[in-house]
Amino acid sequence: MSEDSKIKVRKPRADSLRNRELLLTAAKAAFNEAGADAPLEDVARRAGVGIGTLYRHFPTREALVAAVYAREIEQLAASADNLLSERPAGEALGAWLDLLIDYMATKRVVAPALRADPGEGSRVYASSGPTVLATLQRLTDAAHEAGAIRPDIGFEDILRMMSGLSVGYEQPDWEAGARRLLSVMMAGLRAA
Repeated sequence: MSEDSKIKVRKPRADSLRNRELLLTAAKAAFNEAGADAPLEDVARRAGVGIGTLYRHFPTREALVAAVYAREIEQLAASADNLLSERPAGEALGAWLDLLIDYMATKRVVAPALRADPGEGSRVYASSGPTVLATLQRLTDAAHEAGAIRPDIGFEDILRMMSGLSVGYEQPDWEAGARRLLSVMMAGLRAA
């Protein structure tokens, strides 16, 4: 057995994990308010940590932006399981689509920075689509199986409707309008 295989990888300390989460939450808020170019000192201040702590976790702005986006995708995908366990399938689908609007609001702010990053940012951005689509497919299938949505409406139809809701998502008043249209959409999807 080599010396390298004897070395145990240490789990991150609890305070390190907590600081990382605080930084990601603070960065999301700062990016939503000021864009992906928000001052990193502001992010650290919001998180209640020093700038050195920020740089220990995220050595570059690009790494922070990619981590915020990756966390959004992870949370969005994980929320499907929680919603399906807590609510009827049709309600879970509607609640998840509402969360998808939140995700799109964050995406509009960080997407240009992710696409401009030839490294991690581009990779994270490219990998998000399949995760979102698979989650939407699963929720749509569950709603169909429960008889909660019209049988003549399929996954592709819901995808088209959500694509329509995303039009103009770079506009400041987009979110409120998207939520109004989502409520109309969900009323139209209900099984008779």
